[in-house]
Order: sequence, then structure tokens, then C-alpha cells
Amino acid sequence: MKETESSLRRRALVTGASSGIGLEYARQLAARGFDLLLVSNQEAEQQHVASELAGRYGIDARPLCMDLSRREAAEELYGYCEREGMEIEILINNAGIFFFDDVVEVNTSRLETMTGLHMATPTLLCHLFGRAMKRRGHGHILNMASMAATFAVPGIAVYAASKSYLKIFSKALYNELYDYGVTVTAVCPGAVATDLYGLQPRLQRLGIRLGILMRPERLARKGLRAMFRGKRCVMPGAINRLFVLIPPLIPSPLVRWIKRHAGFYRYGR
Repeated sequence: MKETESSLRRRALVTGASSGIGLEYARQLAARGFDLLLVSNQEAEQQHVASELAGRYGIDARPLCMDLSRREAAEELYGYCEREGMEIEILINNAGIFFFDDVVEVNTSRLETMTGLHMATPTLLCHLFGRAMKRRGHGHILNMASMAATFAVPGIAVYAASKSYLKIFSKALYNELYDYGVTVTAVCPGAVATDLYGLQPRLQRLGIRLGILMRPERLARKGLRAMFRGKRCVMPGAINRLFVLIPPLIPSPLVRWIKRHAGFYRYGR
């Protein structure tokens, strides 16, 4: 059923919303009274999330199963919203993947998936939904970058470069849309206690206790606060803002030595 009086409804679109950080964004937006469009390629999990949030918060939460790494995904998603009469007030580009591996060794399809999820699709979604927000004179866009955007580290070359692209793109788009009542926020977290890295639950709990990992609900809360305050870029966690200064100081010979002797660089294969 298509929506009526859409101008009276506030709806957020969250990609990668079936688990982890995306789920926390969805949950916290639902608690604020936003209707939701939840998009990921995990159909069963997403239907469960939509049902849970709708029942708990009394909002309209719609799941949409879609592979966002495909070239056509952004236009298909925008077209779906147009057909359904959904006016997107908040766009959260959160969907992504992570792996350790050398560029020349990784499977080609995984590289295509990562660049699609982290660069191509978010860019087109910002283009399409940002244009609609500009016409209306209001809206928010939140793009999930990463602290890794500043790291030239072997094993995560494509991940870091794609997040760097998203960070710089977001900061430039912020200035393009600022005068039209639309905010764009890049969130650049360090490691977060989700299944993205393949860590066992006990290691995630240990990482949280040691302050190495941030809880996803805390990150989502900080990201949304920055977005609603109209901040251009935020790196949650004081320790992360200190740690980000270290990698540029490490000489390349030492980086290569670490790579030769650190088995975790084989983790992603």
C-alpha cells in the first residue's frame, strides 16, 4: 500500500540494517519515532528486525531484500521509494564488508562487492536521495566511513581506500548541500564489537573490556547525535583520535616486516 500524506511521515532508510551497527541505527531511529525502510541482502534476519521494531515502537518498518553491491541497486532502490510514495528524511549508508588479504590474491568478485558497497552505491544513493532532499529543503545523510580511511596498511588496501573515498566524498557533499538545509555526516569509527571481523563473542567481550572495541549501540548513538547536530565528520572515541596519528609515522620497511611475520594478514582468505 502506498503512503498518503507522506509529508507528515518521517522515514529513515538504513542499509545493512539486519545486524550490527545498522541494526542499532534502525533501533535508535525507531525509538525516536521514525518509520523505517531496512535494506540488506539478509532477507530472513531483516524481516525479523522489521517485525520486532514495528511491534516494539509502533512504527512502520519495511524490509527490502536487495544486493546493494550491484550496479543497478541505487536506481532500483530509489525507484522503489518513488513508487511507494516514501519520502526519505534520513539516508544512512551503512552496508559494507571487511576482509584481510592482498589485492592481487583476493577473489575478484569480493573486490567488486566491496567497491560497490563502499563507493558506487553510496555515491548514487547520495546523488538520488540528496537531490530530492535539496528540492524539499531538508534532510540528513550519514555515511559510514572508518578510522581506517587514514591507514595505508597492507591487507586492507581496498577497504581503507574505499572508506577514504567515502569520507572525502561526504565532506565535499556537506558543503554542496549545506545551504539547502541538508546535512551530510561521515562517521569514522575504530573497531566495533560486531561480527564484521569474524571475532568470537568472547573476544568481542574482551575487546570491549580493554577499550579496543566499541559497542555498536554506543557508536550508533554518537553517530546519530553528530548527524542531528549537523556535524560534517566525527571519529567517536578519544583513543581513536590518538591512535590515528601513529600509522603515518611507521616507516615502510617496518610495515613490510610486520606483514611478513604477522599471520593475521592471511585471515581473509
